[in-house]
Amino acid sequence: MEETKPSGESAGKDFIRRIIEEDVRIGKNGGKVITRFPPEPNGFLHIGHAKSICLNFGIAQEYHSVCHLRFDDTDPTKEDVLYEQSIEQDVHWLGFDWQGKLFHASDYFDKMFEYAIRLIEQGKAYVCGLNEEQIREYRGTVTSPGRISPFAKQSVEENRQLFRKMKAGEFPDGAYVLRARIDMASPNMKMRDPLLYRIRHAHHYRTKDKWCIYPMYDYAHPISDAIEGITHSICTLEFENNRELYDWVLDNIPEQFPSRPRQYEFARLDLQYTVMSKRKLLQLVENKLVSGWDDPRLPTIAGLRRRGCTPESIRKFCELVGVAKANSSVEMSQLEFCLRDDLNTKAPRVMAVLHPLKVVIDNYPDHPIDPTDAPYWPHDIPNTGSRPLSFTREIYIERDDFQENPAKDFFRLAPGQEVRLRYAYCIRCTHIKKDPATGEILSVHCTYDPETRSGTAPSGRKVKGTIHWVPSNALPAEVRLYNHLLLMAQIDADLDFLSRINPHSLETLTGCLVEPSLKNAHAGDRYQFERQGYFFADPVDYQLGKPVFNRIVTLKDSWSKKQNTPKLI
Repeated sequence: MEETKPSGESAGKDFIRRIIEEDVRIGKNGGKVITRFPPEPNGFLHIGHAKSICLNFGIAQEYHSVCHLRFDDTDPTKEDVLYEQSIEQDVHWLGFDWQGKLFHASDYFDKMFEYAIRLIEQGKAYVCGLNEEQIREYRGTVTSPGRISPFAKQSVEENRQLFRKMKAGEFPDGAYVLRARIDMASPNMKMRDPLLYRIRHAHHYRTKDKWCIYPMYDYAHPISDAIEGITHSICTLEFENNRELYDWVLDNIPEQFPSRPRQYEFARLDLQYTVMSKRKLLQLVENKLVSGWDDPRLPTIAGLRRRGCTPESIRKFCELVGVAKANSSVEMSQLEFCLRDDLNTKAPRVMAVLHPLKVVIDNYPDHPIDPTDAPYWPHDIPNTGSRPLSFTREIYIERDDFQENPAKDFFRLAPGQEVRLRYAYCIRCTHIKKDPATGEILSVHCTYDPETRSGTAPSGRKVKGTIHWVPSNALPAEVRLYNHLLLMAQIDADLDFLSRINPHSLETLTGCLVEPSLKNAHAGDRYQFERQGYFFADPVDYQLGKPVFNRIVTLKDSWSKKQNTPKLI
């Protein structure tokens, strides 16, 4: 497809938008721009669909138009109203609206049948009785032409009668199909007398039992677009070879449609370390390898939402990936960057200890002194707010923040070594207590310096390490750490992806402690646990008094390295 050289405002736009700009400039379709998003209601949408949603609905917003939401409900054996409802929720969650333009391919089944009769009457379609294997054999290969079906010789009247009998339910599934009569020697395999209709004796969730024949996608899609007045039918690259058939269908139906839609293809989103196939996602769900379509390990929009991702970060990610003509693999780090960038100004900072180790401050009073006023936000975030944080005689720190025999460059807590506690005092370890049977450290005993409150220190004293902590009245919490779903960034199509599932994609920690200020947190709240990452109060399992937090994404390494803490992955 030739493109004019972009100039002016179009120069910085992707190739789809440049095409649209030119169409508007020359007044094509009366200057109208109407797009559509046509998902199949046979599964939950994933982040690849989010890219298409952002593109189609985004273009409609830019041109003060509308994007239709149309469900391609042409296969009743796989579809369900549950999937339709989830798709509507996903589109709204991403921030888009179809402005009342909600349609179904099934809305046009009567028209599609009528058009099929017309194709038969023009000698451009015929009923074929070859079975699936024979049709594949007759189609030929990419290097050899196909053979014409023996059923192609039937008269128009024979084909019309057979097709009406198909509709009347007189034949079982697979007995006949309706095929377009095009060219069995075409270099495009899609044009070798493709299927237009097949028999499916199945209950449709909308049309009930009215139909037992259903149109194929390549037949239903262009007709639906044309009836609705779609101007730009934007789809992913795997449909590039379908474009010729898309045009053939519309060129051979004698009907005056509101517009003549054109199909344009862009590169699909392939995100590393996960699966981007509804078929494979369905396998994971049905085999109970995940907890459901909204499992936070999945790239489904429902899973991303439950993990705690924001719609703004997903839209930004889709914008960052861009619209290209060649398929490529996108690194997970790009999505993580967008998440951190968005959450940075939205998630207040609090402290949580995921692997607690008790610390006893032997020279601290039994009752807390005046609480510290700890800010929710760092100085470079223009948000306000703080919470009281009481320092207690017994506190808890991360087990990894203490070493009995520290390495030379370990600047956190160790015997005889001093460390600063975030928003509190400097403490020095004096001794430890162990379990005599196992040797496990039960508690670390320290002294504190009252002159070092809130990070100050006497002149001349250098304390290199700063660690976080929680007081003795911290709240118990469950924390779920999510890692990559797959062990490999990319998996070849011929590999068994189930054998590449990461066995550590979910780690559930039940002995965690979070600071008392979270006692008023609610499901759906987001926080940054300092030095740990961004976390989300699970919208399903979170209860007051029994908090459950999902890790959305880890932090950058820069703060951890400065504080001499291990890299969090």
